[in-house]
Amino acid sequence: MEEQYESGGVRGILHRPGRANGDGIILTHGAGSNCNAPLLSGIARAFEEAGFHVLRYDLPFRQRKGGAPHPAHAARDRAGVVEAAGVMQGLISGRLIASGHSYGGRQSAMAAAENPGMASGLLLFSYPLHPPNKPEQLRTGFFPDLRTPVLFVHGTRDPFASIEELRAQIAAIPARTDVLVVEGAGHDLKRAPGLAGEIIEHMLF
Repeated sequence: MEEQYESGGVRGILHRPGRANGDGIILTHGAGSNCNAPLLSGIARAFEEAGFHVLRYDLPFRQRKGGAPHPAHAARDRAGVVEAAGVMQGLISGRLIASGHSYGGRQSAMAAAENPGMASGLLLFSYPLHPPNKPEQLRTGFFPDLRTPVLFVHGTRDPFASIEELRAQIAAIPARTDVLVVEGAGHDLKRAPGLAGEIIEHMLF
């Protein structure tokens, strides 16, 4: 069951499963999207069917009129991740998974590095390791501080990182990591909702 959710600084769609397994997942979007992105909607419904409480939510930058992510406001977006995690913690008794696509995944991971007890695990779709065609501009400075297990879901045609680049860089993360490779997929990962069962099986946290 889906319902609009808005409380405090958290705004989005809450999915309540018919048969709850006690676990929950919070999902957020990339820089050019919002919580209604097809990827998030598809993943949310698949996880709901598997028994998860799901909150897909807008980051603070998206809640501003004409908002766009800006480095100066990234800390506020991370605070939004932590606030969404708090909402979900109040609904479940089991694991909390923090998840996001691209920019949303990056901010979720940085929030977890800054708040080690925030989530049991991270599920990151199309992590933007570097800007397209700029492999020297790595977004990995916090990786050594990330102590939350991570599953990366990544396409083989993603211009923000090749599978080889991603695997080389995540070696710096001291927590357990895994990469679920989506053959032929680009940064939008259109096929990911159809892989939800495989994604859930890979989440060893």
